[in-house]
Amino acid sequence: MKCHYCDRTAAFAAETDGIKVGLCEEHFRERLEELAEADELKRLKEQVDVDRT
Repeated sequence: MKCHYCDRTAAFAAETDGIKVGLCEEHFRERLEELAEADELKRLKEQVDVDRT
């Protein structure tokens, strides 16, 4: 499987609703960084309100 964003071999595959998309390591890391900064994730963290020890 090839990366969705480039021609490199996919290191990871994401699947939603039966659609699978490959991601090379570089693009996987970029997507994780984007998701970590997303407002939706921040709101979810606030709703869960988990205390870390």
